Amino acid sequence: MFGSPTKFPGAPNVDWGEQLLSVVATQVIRHLFTASDRVDVKVDCAPPIKLLQGQLDRFQMSGGGLVIRQAFRTEAMEFETDAVSIDFAMLLQGQLVLRQPTQAIARVTLLEADINQAFQAPLVTQKLENLSLDPWPDLPLTTPCESVSFQQIRVNLLPQNRVALQAIAAFAGGPTVPIALQATLSVERRRRLRFLNCQYDSAVLPEGDRPATDALSVAGLSTDALQNLSQMASERLGQLLDGLVDLDRFNLDGVTLRINKLETNGDRLLFNGWAQVDHVPRSTATAAVAAA
Repeated sequence: MFGSPTKFPGAPNVDWGEQLLSVVATQVIRHLFTASDRVDVKVDCAPPIKLLQGQLDRFQMSGGGLVIRQAFRTEAMEFETDAVSIDFAMLLQGQLVLRQPTQAIARVTLLEADINQAFQAPLVTQKLENLSLDPWPDLPLTTPCESVSFQQIRVNLLPQNRVALQAIAAFAGGPTVPIALQATLSVERRRRLRFLNCQYDSAVLPEGDRPATDALSVAGLSTDALQNLSQMASERLGQLLDGLVDLDRFNLDGVTLRINKLETNGDRLLFNGWAQVDHVPRSTATAAVAAA
């Protein structure tokens, strides 16, 4: 628990209040994430005496290597608010409490490597495994199969918000075939990540009906059957990914995230948007106080 603010040197009309707020806010923000490489907080308040009334001109946060839910890493994340009103009395107790909701401009950067790692997270894989084959009545399979799982998904970011995906479609009781597609990333209703204009990419298929690697099993399928099955599975994967990422599934208690724009830039996926903060997440605020 934070002790007396006299631990911060200087007169009350200088910067001890801003130092206290920075310490508390940094602890709270760190506890929003499973792990973090860096968290920096900057508070603007002029004149400083306004902080005693709980009034801030601006609050900025920048972080790097922030991990959400133990599996989703962000290379960089930045938030910047306009005027903020906080409860200064609660701040002296080591807690960050908003007097009224506030909005913040948000910028998030994801690396291609981190996106691929995220596809290995249980929260994602459970949506792509043991899927019913009922929607595919005419699959060119030589043996009956019960389900299909999409595995080893790899994403490559392309210019103009395009992505290329390669994966393995493993049919239970049947073959395992390579699949590939390209799609355009877009945002719907500022919260859903869309995979639009999905196009099958046959260029990555093995020649003939031979396995491309030890992980592939396409024995018994002709070249035409393999390509047909691969195309159908690729289209199905595109349908599953379209709308799979919904920010409402990642919202923290009291925080709503929205995307205004996304852009691919080399091996980085950039998001610009905003966050509506109704209150500081209670569980993280409590943990921050305990850790301080």
